[in-house]
Amino acid sequence: MNAKVKVCGDEAGNVIVRSQNNPEYGHIRVEQSRMVIDDGGFAKRKKISALIPGTIEDLKGFDWRVNEEVPGQIIIKESLLPFNPKDPERDFKIAGASGVLCTKGGSPIYRKHFYSLNPNAADILEQHDNTEEIQMAYASEDKEVEFDDDLSL
Repeated sequence: MNAKVKVCGDEAGNVIVRSQNNPEYGHIRVEQSRMVIDDGGFAKRKKISALIPGTIEDLKGFDWRVNEEVPGQIIIKESLLPFNPKDPERDFKIAGASGVLCTKGGSPIYRKHFYSLNPNAADILEQHDNTEEIQMAYASEDKEVEFDDDLSL
């Protein structure tokens, strides 16, 4: 059902990307193609990625190569508490193209992807309760779409 996790490289082909703020730290990006089911019950394949942060020395210990398949999986964690209190808006859960922030009990939901070596790790999800607001945003988008009757090239 889910594809293997693959190691990604930057534009120059580097597996480890150094932090711009502190050269002793960096991250490795991994990605996985997974089957997901949306709120409407529609299944689709989606590519997700996660960053593995650490010291440069520790990250070198993986000795991974670009496009290498690695054990484990990428999981989705959602929370009512921010993952990064210094920059909480970074991880807001947004309802697709509607641009609407998903909330539960009026509080924002935060969403982040994590790499786990545990093949049995499971997603931790928070169900939003502002469905009506999201549906209204999508409905207003449909009404605002204008079509050009001139089909000439």
